[in-house]
Amino acid sequence: MSKKPFVTKEKLEEITAQVPTPFHIYDEKGLRENAKAVQEAFAWNPGFREYFAVKANPNPALIKILGEYGCGCDCSSLTELMLSDAMGFEKEKIMFSSNVTPAEEYRLAAKLGAIINLDDITHIDFLEQTLGYIPKKICCRYNPGGLFKISNDIMDKPGEAKYGMTTEQIFDAFKILKDKGAEEFGIHSFLASNTVSNDYYPTLAKTLFELAVKLQKEVGVKITFINLSGGVGIPYRPDQEANDIRVIGEGVHKVYDEVLVPAGMGDVAIYTEMGRFMTGPYGALVTRAIHQKHIYKEYIGCDACAVNLMRPAMYGAYHHISVMGKENDPCDHMYDVTGSLCENNDKFAIDRMLPKIDRGDLLFIHDAGAHGFSMGYNYNGKLRSAEVLLKEDGSFEVIRRAETPKDYFATLDGTPEYKKMFE
Repeated sequence: MSKKPFVTKEKLEEITAQVPTPFHIYDEKGLRENAKAVQEAFAWNPGFREYFAVKANPNPALIKILGEYGCGCDCSSLTELMLSDAMGFEKEKIMFSSNVTPAEEYRLAAKLGAIINLDDITHIDFLEQTLGYIPKKICCRYNPGGLFKISNDIMDKPGEAKYGMTTEQIFDAFKILKDKGAEEFGIHSFLASNTVSNDYYPTLAKTLFELAVKLQKEVGVKITFINLSGGVGIPYRPDQEANDIRVIGEGVHKVYDEVLVPAGMGDVAIYTEMGRFMTGPYGALVTRAIHQKHIYKEYIGCDACAVNLMRPAMYGAYHHISVMGKENDPCDHMYDVTGSLCENNDKFAIDRMLPKIDRGDLLFIHDAGAHGFSMGYNYNGKLRSAEVLLKEDGSFEVIRRAETPKDYFATLDGTPEYKKMFE
């Protein structure tokens, strides 16, 4: 298998004449086709809704596109709630899934009519003290502990995660919430990250569906939705096979018919909260090679760095790199591809076989559409880069300008130093 850029070198050169590198670029056509496929995959469930994980990519232009396909917003902070509200997402089109939550964030979520997803049983009293009441519709996050396996493969270790309630706690939480006036309930769980397997959602769904049947029977609550959260991954490496969302949707459908329907729960809505799957493959970081270094290893230095794409430095994550115009050249040179941060982990690739790279070459770093720009930061005084939307008609639009030094120093306004620099 191979990974091909969704944009040509000629188009990128046209864009870079107006937008200096580095920048993130997004593929409108790919975003739309994928969002449509997700809706079709779960069309069998009348109440289905994908709540796009805003943390993955908080750009209004992209979220608006997803909203055209019925997506809502999954928020985890005050500012994400504010953004969703400003974009016109109303009430139950906003899911608030947070942890270690400040009171002001619960207050705003309640004011907006968002569905509040409680991460911990102690948050019930905290929420009631904050609002003065418990919402009629509420959700709780579940963590079964131990290991999460598909067949014999360990996918992740929920028992080591800070999120969610134990089995005993979620039963107690539903009883307490019911006594405090809650009338509609939801269950949420996230048990593995970036799974490249069509079996993840169906396996998770079976666990949650069986729990839902038991909760409704033993506690006497009305469960109206089950949120499978995110975790559906993308193939970062060229030798990985992509998930098939239609196969995934049908797998969940099969378990739904086996577990929920016989229990008289065939009206339960299915929610998802995907981020990576929705935007990841449809974004890339575009950077230019500006230096070469020949010491104990061969280095290519780019004008982008970890502040533009943190995942390789933070996790050692693999992101495929295409050298624009040299996609068909032999990969016969080994490089470390680096940025300019004063940190040795500021590397997009280590010992990567690539075509010969010359100064001035454009590099297309794949699969940066989720947890790319959004994880950016300002270490070393680096400035966040621009974001560009490649439109379906071939034109492009800057959907976020690059930061300037004035943006970086903005919170120092009023100080003598700021005045010396800018006034």
